[in-house]
Amino acid sequence: MLWATAVCFAAGAVVGTVVLWGAARPFNGDGSVIIPIALVAGVIAAGAFLVSTRMHRAGETGPMPPWQEWVSHVSAAAVTAAIAGVTALGVLLTGEVLAVGLEGLTLPAPAGGMFSGVASALGGRLAFRTGVRLRTQDLAGLLAAFLVIGTLFAMLTATDPAWWERSFSDLGIGAGGWAFNGTAVIAGLLIATTGSYLGRDLHRMLGDPALPRIAAIVLTWAGAGLALAAVGLLPLDRVRVAHAIAAFSTLGLIVAATVLTTLLLREVVMLRVLTIVLVALIAVAAVIAFGFRMLSVAALEAIVVGLVLLWLTTLVQLLCVLAPDQSRPSARRSPLRG
Repeated sequence: MLWATAVCFAAGAVVGTVVLWGAARPFNGDGSVIIPIALVAGVIAAGAFLVSTRMHRAGETGPMPPWQEWVSHVSAAAVTAAIAGVTALGVLLTGEVLAVGLEGLTLPAPAGGMFSGVASALGGRLAFRTGVRLRTQDLAGLLAAFLVIGTLFAMLTATDPAWWERSFSDLGIGAGGWAFNGTAVIAGLLIATTGSYLGRDLHRMLGDPALPRIAAIVLTWAGAGLALAAVGLLPLDRVRVAHAIAAFSTLGLIVAATVLTTLLLREVVMLRVLTIVLVALIAVAAVIAFGFRMLSVAALEAIVVGLVLLWLTTLVQLLCVLAPDQSRPSARRSPLRG
């Protein structure tokens, strides 16, 4: 971990200095150093995760059938992209906060390189640790952190300060809409990947006989992730109907995924009770918002996201206790048949 931190710092400092070489650049505003620093830190964090995965989990997919190996590789690639996105957005958010007290600051290339080195060291250290032993619990935490960081950054850069009177989708409108739309796309990728790792843990618990039901759960989570990504790819101000369909599809598929997961683990009483409470609270919140007009759509979205993250956090903690740590290669040629 210490070596990884040192190497990431050195790489970030050198690359950042090279990228920023030339006249001094402002800390914020036009030509800001923050965007190049965020990109450098994101790429280095992704590289640290790949190196850590290669060092600590090489050969894990060797005994697996082709379909299981393919799912594992695709999931790892998605996590790599998500780590790069989380790191880059974290740097951008930090830059926006620091810019409030550093108005007018300009940085020469070496100073910008030092900032890049620090950002790369922090992001690379966390990414390297994640690659040592990637758990579903880590992915759920990454998803929650990314949603919070991305949404806060979108709020700070929103062109319409009254967006909260309508919905979070209004953050994706205008010149600064890329922050919210990009967050939705990467968060969708993380949701789909989290579903894949949930399937991995469920397979470790229940074995090959449960594969058809596990496949249905994984595909439902993947559908929810794709629908959320579509929310970002189809901005509200350009394709309102398609955006609304994607948003409601995300909600419906997430609820369906929670129900399917709970039915598979119906013997876990805590999860069953939590799912019933989750669905009931979402239904009540929807009735209050659309039936009585006492909640804005933005408030409803915040409630739903908070409840789902609470449910998901509880689920992954349960699986962390119940699922074995050892990899479990399947003996089947396909997850849907023997």
